[in-house]
Amino acid sequence: MTTTTAAAVVETAGSGFALTEVELAEPRADEVLVRMVAAGICHTDLTIASGGLPFPLPGVLGHEGAGVIEAVGAAVTRVQPGDHVLLSYTSCGRCENCHEGHPAYCETWVPANLIGGARLDGTSPISRDGQNIGGHFFGQSSFARHAIADERSVVRVDADAPLEDLAPLGCGVVTGVGAVWNVLEPRPGSTLLITGAGAVGLSAVMAAAMTPVGRIIVVDRVASRLALARELGATHTIDTSDTDFQSEISRLTHDRGADGVIETTGNVDVLGAAISSLAARGTAVIVGAPAFGTQVPIDVNFMLSGRRVTGLTLGDAETQTLVPELVSLVARGRLPVRKLIRHYKFEEIAQAVSDVTSGDTIKPVLRFAS
Repeated sequence: MTTTTAAAVVETAGSGFALTEVELAEPRADEVLVRMVAAGICHTDLTIASGGLPFPLPGVLGHEGAGVIEAVGAAVTRVQPGDHVLLSYTSCGRCENCHEGHPAYCETWVPANLIGGARLDGTSPISRDGQNIGGHFFGQSSFARHAIADERSVVRVDADAPLEDLAPLGCGVVTGVGAVWNVLEPRPGSTLLITGAGAVGLSAVMAAAMTPVGRIIVVDRVASRLALARELGATHTIDTSDTDFQSEISRLTHDRGADGVIETTGNVDVLGAAISSLAARGTAVIVGAPAFGTQVPIDVNFMLSGRRVTGLTLGDAETQTLVPELVSLVARGRLPVRKLIRHYKFEEIAQAVSDVTSGDTIKPVLRFAS
């Protein structure tokens, strides 16, 4: 039995989001039907909507969902109808990386989450006028009033958890937190440089503030975001609109450089400068995703001092264990993600996209009327 629901469909690259009715297939054995309560908007959604990454269009995006389970497939065991859930990425659960606790590096990750637009067997759970359209984005496609999601994409939370504030945990927050906790693991007194004070960068600030790191340096060109970074725990901020941040990093670290770098902007020039700011034995974590095929020149001799550059997907997070811990930290006031969020009605998705693109909003979260 199909479910008819309203979705924000991207018809063609650059056309924006248009609300229209779509049909959702009945959940398969390992899938669930979720009534959406909220969904965060991430720059990955916007990159695909603009044509920056290949994804079959027309299609439904959205990958920071939060909602209530309405139906489950025959093989589903983790959740049941009525459960409140957060949605994140999907994975196969069978490959070596999944078995070793790194499902963000699942062998099926790219087609199953990012660019496939369908289940791995080529079918989409979303159709319109009898024709399949792109779906299954991050195992969910949550820019709709209802979504068919993989069981592995959902994380159960308590019924009183504030879903409208927790939706960003599924991608932006878990990415920033994971970059600090799962990759860099700052040593006491070390220096951390974060380029970009968006949702991911500011989540990294909050995570770093809970470690013994000595300096948390945040780089951006928007004064209000830098002020928020200081409020959330940054010890130093650099406004690149009037300061060369490499020179300032050298000054702040007495020419040593940063022990850890988290690059969130996806800007090639910023990435190159961030890598060049590394101290000996330092690690740069690439989070921002420029277009496929983008290259950044690196001086091999510079890397010989033990400097490392690593990519990161979804914070290398095992969501079933990390996300509940983050929910607990939010509840205790130690991870104040609400400070990043501005809420919009689902029907206001065009305004939300405009505001995050202009920099007026850090993390827009769509709310779906019940």
